[in-house]
Amino acid sequence: MLAKRIIPCLDIKDGRTVKGINFVGLRDAGDPVELAKKYSQTGADELVFLDITATHEKRDTLRELVRQIARHLDIPFTVGGGVRSVEDVAMLLEAGADKIAINSAAFRNPQLINDLAKRFGSQCIVLAIDAKQEAGEWIVYLSGGRTRTEKTLFEWAKEAQDLGAGEILFTSMNHDGTKQGFANDALRQLSEQLQIPIIASGGAGTMPHFKDAFEQGQVDAALAASIFHFGEINIPDLKAYLHQQQIPIRL
Repeated sequence: MLAKRIIPCLDIKDGRTVKGINFVGLRDAGDPVELAKKYSQTGADELVFLDITATHEKRDTLRELVRQIARHLDIPFTVGGGVRSVEDVAMLLEAGADKIAINSAAFRNPQLINDLAKRFGSQCIVLAIDAKQEAGEWIVYLSGGRTRTEKTLFEWAKEAQDLGAGEILFTSMNHDGTKQGFANDALRQLSEQLQIPIIASGGAGTMPHFKDAFEQGQVDAALAASIFHFGEINIPDLKAYLHQQQIPIRL
């Protein structure tokens, strides 16, 4: 069985790492370069960098900051935020990204997923989906949770897989920043319906939450931000715990 992955996430606004609850109330969480160095040195399996206001502000991802962070990493590095074209992806890969997360632009132009997969390979393309549970349905939102669509999480994820996405990064807007655990029922549905890896995001607060995501949600990776940034959980301790719980993990 493939080892499960632990992924810290740097949500970036104005060049700083930030974290909120349910996508609002952002507070400063530190210097992204220093955090990236720490995670690379303390056992993170990958690192995700999301420029969370790039799409809303209609600007490109912070290329120079990506370059600075990439210099300090020896783990896979996924970058997203404001990615709209093949040219954007080529620029970020050149700056040091290993994978690219796409979200709003892919929803508005699904052919972009196919174009990117053909040019760079599916393994390079992570489709990020932000969704909110409303009256029993998981509804997709765009532009950092600002814009509601009429499409459900499951139909959009399946469509993206068929177009060539290599992974799905699903963030539950209901769970984001609440530290009450991941959206395991929805994650399990995704895992059962798709053939590509699923990354859980939104809701991590304790070590057992990660165990639940891997066992109940059946995900391939679990992503978290504030609990790592503010030292509430250390990655080596988390991995030791998961290993004790018989979760396949790289120590």
